[in-house]
Amino acid sequence: MSDIAIVYHSGYGHTAVVAEAVARGVGKVEGAKVTLIPVEQIDQHWDFLNDKAQAIIFGTPTYMGSASGQFKTFMDASSKHWGKWRDKLAAGFTNSASQSGDKLATLIQLNIFAMQHHMVWVGLGLMPGNNNSKGSADDLNHLGSFLGAMAQSNADQGADVAPAAGSQRTAEALGERVANAALRWNK
Repeated sequence: MSDIAIVYHSGYGHTAVVAEAVARGVGKVEGAKVTLIPVEQIDQHWDFLNDKAQAIIFGTPTYMGSASGQFKTFMDASSKHWGKWRDKLAAGFTNSASQSGDKLATLIQLNIFAMQHHMVWVGLGLMPGNNNSKGSADDLNHLGSFLGAMAQSNADQGADVAPAAGSQRTAEALGERVANAALRWNK
């Protein structure tokens, strides 16, 4: 059994939808168990992250080209647990209203954060979609990321509508990939 944590912040509910999609992906893998942890509840979960989780997937909206302030607060607080995540698997996802929205900068920030904790990063592992005349926003990996899952939610739509199916399926693929990697890594 592999325990996988998804630590995330969601300002308007859209990134929570992405986190739930990542969790569905983890749930597709026999032998993997997922725990969703909103950063607002992090103080109740440090022991789980330090002692039980084999993989931690980080998720945050991209605000002004960076992780949200609330997620950054979690990152800063994690320094008290430095060294306890060594060799755990890590991955990341982000969401913003714009197609680009500087989401790559946020994924790089999450990657560096994981590297500072001596974790092992798992990328998305998908070819880009929506990169030809027959492509669409419903394609898997429609935003063309390699480092982690990127999702797009229209600013004028609530979390009951956005992000679209392509973003959610991409997030599921990330969760499934990390779960499979965790099972192999922990053998």
